[in-house]
Amino acid sequence: MRFRWDWLRPVVTVPFVPTIGPVHPSVFTEDLFTDTLTAASREQFLRYDKDLRWSDSKDETVLVEDIVHRPGETLIPTLLRRGGGTVKVHVYGMQPESPLVASELAQKLAAQHSASKARIVRFLGPEAPDGRGTRIQLKDFTAAPCPAPDGPVRPFTEWPPDVRDSFEDFADEMAADGFAFLYRQMLTGNIGPVLTAVVNGTVAGAIGPMEIRPDALTVPQLMPQYFGVRQAHRGTGLGRLLWRAAMHWGQTHGAAYQLLQTEVGGASDRLCRAEGLTSLGFTFWEPA
Repeated sequence: MRFRWDWLRPVVTVPFVPTIGPVHPSVFTEDLFTDTLTAASREQFLRYDKDLRWSDSKDETVLVEDIVHRPGETLIPTLLRRGGGTVKVHVYGMQPESPLVASELAQKLAAQHSASKARIVRFLGPEAPDGRGTRIQLKDFTAAPCPAPDGPVRPFTEWPPDVRDSFEDFADEMAADGFAFLYRQMLTGNIGPVLTAVVNGTVAGAIGPMEIRPDALTVPQLMPQYFGVRQAHRGTGLGRLLWRAAMHWGQTHGAAYQLLQTEVGGASDRLCRAEGLTSLGFTFWEPA
């Protein structure tokens, strides 16, 4: 199948593509949606997929035969294979009954694919007064300079060995934020720099890996990072210092922009709002 853009575009409020995630508004075209169908049929990554950094195979794929596509409503189901399996139905539509239709579809497909979870994914535009879930934010590196901050932040490899050794304890404490996984990747030496903040000789916070890859239009994009500060050091400005160091790195290494997803009301969300990032809208999920 091929999506009809005159049916789909009017009901899309957020530049978000199933299995790909948020994209820059200038990249957001019919072709991106069609590319996900091609990738599903071949069970392969798209060349601009951010998950390509971490795996040889794509965990989530579009269930092409079960797409609902009509004027005023498009429902795109996906299957995530890990963790017992999750069916997600992405709801692009203004019809009052769309969430109910999507919920019924998600439950049916979860049963068919023996998935343990069924969800619907919904969207709210940036102007929504009740924005919730995850906010999609845009950092435009062409808009203003990103000066280097003054503070104890360096790439991990530039710290002395005893400081580097403390990263393992940091990663254990911050495992829920993905740092245990990141530390394993760091040990392979196959990822970009990880910027680390050090206090009293031990790692107190980190952001990384710092990597730039081309988007669907070959524009250089700073990829999403793991970002966190130890509980004992939160509220001291260390997070803002790390963030600004990362933005300086991205700008000086040629990135045009970065897209971020932050939990509405969370520390990263408040930081990004204070730093003047542009909100592109919200995504939120509900159990089917």
